[in-house]
Amino acid sequence: MDVVTGLSGSGPAYIYVVIEALADAGVLMGLPRDLSLQLAAQTVSGAAEMVLQTGLHPAQLKDQVTSPGGTTIAGLEALENAGVRSAFF
Repeated sequence: MDVVTGLSGSGPAYIYVVIEALADAGVLMGLPRDLSLQLAAQTVSGAAEMVLQTGLHPAQLKDQVTSPGGTTIAGLEALENAGVRSAFF
């Protein structure tokens, strides 16, 4: 597979799955589906815009929003334990 095809051609579909999963989690926790989908899509859009506008490495941006013992680090641990990073590789 050509690397550009795998990243840029197929990548949007992977991100759509991420948005769908985030939105489904919001619904599971009690948000209306339309609001949950809007929040998930805006979250992904905002995160991407931060990478593009700041020029910072995504790991730096992640660290800036991750508090010791907080919900973000707990969520990141769950994602790592589920193999999300290796799934993208």
